[in-house]
Amino acid sequence: MLTDPLHSPVGTPVRTAATLQHNTGNQATGGIWRVTGPGGDAILKHLTPGGSGHDHWKASDDPRHWNYWRREYLAYTGGFAAAYGTAAGIGAPRLLASGERPDGSLELWLEPVDGVHGRDWTAPMLADFAHRLGVVQAAQRDSTEQAWHSRRFLRQYAGRLDYPDIPWDHPAAAAHWPAETREGLRRIWERRTDLFRIAERSPQTLCHLDVWPMNLVERDGEPVLLDWSFTGRGAIGEDVANLIADTFFDGLQPVDRLDETETLVTDAYLAGLAATGHTRPDATRKAIAATGAAKYCWLAPAMLTRLAAGKPIASADYDTAEDAAVLERRRPIFDMLVRWARTALDT
Repeated sequence: MLTDPLHSPVGTPVRTAATLQHNTGNQATGGIWRVTGPGGDAILKHLTPGGSGHDHWKASDDPRHWNYWRREYLAYTGGFAAAYGTAAGIGAPRLLASGERPDGSLELWLEPVDGVHGRDWTAPMLADFAHRLGVVQAAQRDSTEQAWHSRRFLRQYAGRLDYPDIPWDHPAAAAHWPAETREGLRRIWERRTDLFRIAERSPQTLCHLDVWPMNLVERDGEPVLLDWSFTGRGAIGEDVANLIADTFFDGLQPVDRLDETETLVTDAYLAGLAATGHTRPDATRKAIAATGAAKYCWLAPAMLTRLAAGKPIASADYDTAEDAAVLERRRPIFDMLVRWARTALDT
């Protein structure tokens, strides 16, 4: 933890802070801790322009970049996060304090949000959130963009990686992924630019762009949405596509719930959109398909490349499963993405 927090709203910490689970590879995040002081508890998030982490998670000074390091600070201090979901009862953690450090990095102090974590949500709970999100995102279609909102997130985030020699028929993968699955994943990778283009031509709105169970808590019957680091302009449907797939990729929930979750979340989101006057379900389904396939176009190539190099394929910060278990768990999710790509590209 920061040894000298400067803007604490709870006084001097009285015990060792608990590090919260997060993506330690992102160079824009110096750390996240739950801090206890004389004034109670708070969540401290340290934002940095270039901390430790992976090269493919570099922080950026460009306000439109997918990983602009000041974005979450601006989302909270300017009131955007608090206001975003109020029309449908989607909350955000309350900002307690904030400020700059001598080295130019930033401290965000947020209220702790205690309740039912997204890892433990049922499919109906996910669907309730999706309905609320549909209401919000239909209303946000004509909202004014902020100068710090990300633009063309999918193309930047998913298109930043390259894998020149992908071993599509690697024996370990072939043992779990049928040829049809691998060929479909190859098509997603080879036509990722087409998927980005379809996503960008779909009806747009203001999106959160990191909606998954790790960023959701239900408190007193209402969802709270965490981590506003990527928020910006995106396709209607982009957030729920991410939610459907990323509920299962890292083993947060059993993959046998995938089909039910896809159906309930999609239908609920469409109903939320319709309740606010957005009645283009076919276009939304195509956008969900295109954005979901595009967001994860890189994942199978990355896994196969790591297998060939003898490296583990589980997500380091969220998953401890062995390679075989990860390959088997992700197969039905990849089959869904292949189906989504076919829907987006063949219509």
